[in-house]
Amino acid sequence: MRESLEALKGRQACEILDELGIDCWLIWVRETDQIVDPSLQFVYEGAFVWQTALLFTRTGERILMAGTHDAIGVPEGAFGRIETYNEGISQTLRDALSRIDPGSIAINVSESDVASDGMTVGMRQLLTKYLEGTPYDDRFVSSEELIARVRGRKLEPEIDRIREAVRLTEEIFEEQFARLAVGQSERLIQARFRQAMVERGLGDAWAPDHNPAVDAGPDKEFGHGGPSDRSTSAGHLLHFDFGVEANGYCSDLQRMIYFGSSENIPGEIQHAFDAVLGAIDASAEALKPGVRGADVDAIARSYVVDRGYGEYMHALGHQVGRNAHDGGVILGPRWERYGTSVEGPVEAGNVFTLELNVRTENYGQVSLEEDVLVTETGCEFLSKQQRELICIAP
Repeated sequence: MRESLEALKGRQACEILDELGIDCWLIWVRETDQIVDPSLQFVYEGAFVWQTALLFTRTGERILMAGTHDAIGVPEGAFGRIETYNEGISQTLRDALSRIDPGSIAINVSESDVASDGMTVGMRQLLTKYLEGTPYDDRFVSSEELIARVRGRKLEPEIDRIREAVRLTEEIFEEQFARLAVGQSERLIQARFRQAMVERGLGDAWAPDHNPAVDAGPDKEFGHGGPSDRSTSAGHLLHFDFGVEANGYCSDLQRMIYFGSSENIPGEIQHAFDAVLGAIDASAEALKPGVRGADVDAIARSYVVDRGYGEYMHALGHQVGRNAHDGGVILGPRWERYGTSVEGPVEAGNVFTLELNVRTENYGQVSLEEDVLVTETGCEFLSKQQRELICIAP
């Protein structure tokens, strides 16, 4: 029987535990239709109602401890061992830990990475209560580094799904760009994109109210706001930030349109576009296994500053996978808000965005975003890189 992707990720987690010298990983959840630990989706697609413990060990054990009714829906082969309970899970959990006797237990708490911070305060308190009188409550460590590698090291089936999400995103871009014209509102343009998603059965890579983000003209601030009644105009720019979810994996791309002739692009716009493009090229050249996230960001940041622009006020790149913002190492500056996430090393199998913007004096912001895969020797563009402004005759 062919193993599911979730089973493969569970096995990968066991291997990474051994690599890190951590004895086991505990995912500790309940009522997951209400509060979802971001890590759960990697090892199990279903939901749990009762208190549930998923335990992975460095020796390869994959153990599920779940309520009797929850265990009924678990597919064969999803876990190597399933233990059920009715009245309470505490003794089942204590027995499992006593048998394994781990010296270290990774749990999902983190100050720097939201994707590794899935255990609620209440569940953490219950864990202490259930393990009272045992040595195990003093053996917990953060699962941050483990989860960063589990999420970040994409297996081939994951990469294939991201490629497909990117392909579909570009397909919709191409289809909808052919319909663009001067005088169309941001709301109308977004509605067309969303209809194209419905027709293809695609989900959103982020909140639907700003997917895609559609930003027309020089006075529109880019960000996480929805479209307005502002319309496209001749001689102005139009910006998109768009991502879809296909088969559980996401894309995240930005594109720039100019309403005018390619022979008459204002120098101010072209200079800005070239600066953004050059920064992406320079950072892509540096992106390879072993480099620090902050060091890659510094290359792009210096590139645009050296060309007369201010720093962009965000990270150069985040990882993409099950979520558009997939946790783990970030290609960003050493700012307080990024914590330690920019200090981790890039790994083969990571999928990052490369994105940044610069601001012109008269035409607003110019911004691009690509999705790239880190390979053993460098990086590969999963998206068809936008290397020229897309010009639409007014």
